[in-house]
Amino acid sequence: MAMLTPARRRGFEILDDPSVEPRLRVRSIEDVVSSNRWLGGRRAALGELRRAVRGVSSATVLDIGTGLADIPARARELAAFDGVRVDTIGVDEAAPLLMTARQRLTHAVCANALALPFANGSVDVVICSQVLHHFDEQGAAALLREMHRVARRVAIVSDLRRSWIAAGGFWALSFPLGFHRITRHDGVVSVLRGFTTAELRELIVAATGCEPVVRDRLGFRLTAHWTPRAA
Repeated sequence: MAMLTPARRRGFEILDDPSVEPRLRVRSIEDVVSSNRWLGGRRAALGELRRAVRGVSSATVLDIGTGLADIPARARELAAFDGVRVDTIGVDEAAPLLMTARQRLTHAVCANALALPFANGSVDVVICSQVLHHFDEQGAAALLREMHRVARRVAIVSDLRRSWIAAGGFWALSFPLGFHRITRHDGVVSVLRGFTTAELRELIVAATGCEPVVRDRLGFRLTAHWTPRAA
């Protein structure tokens, strides 16, 4: 399996450039929504979210880097089936995305993920889905510490498991799925920025001091959750 796992690399994702035209940004993130739906990203994140709110009557969920809010919107629907009321807060730095996504959210907040405008332990569940790989090691640690600070009950990371097979598979499937060239480029770079199970665990432990539960998921996905010490 090691030969199928390339060394982690930074690369450059086009959407990391804040000067990208808003129309193209929304178009590419629409592809990400489709990718989440068909290639396992949404299933992985929702599995963790549904577990996190099970057994309570209500909960607040903060989604960092929410994009078009497909994951928190679906999480709220699934929670309602379980008799749980969920209020969703979506955070993103890209205002055009929030303008499009705000009707899917209880609250939409334009903010920097590394300086969340929330008090310590003020949100029941904090999640970042396919966001952590965008940061270098120092930035990723800062993001994890912010999640740890804000979360009252559970903090969740859902991200990509690095693999040559995943990178090649995404590239091949991006054509029949009709993805934009920006999505095609950024998707492959994202996979090569992804993590192994051990890397994700070590990163969380180093940043928060908590031992997470890390799981391999279908579609070359990883999830991790931990309970903040203050809880």
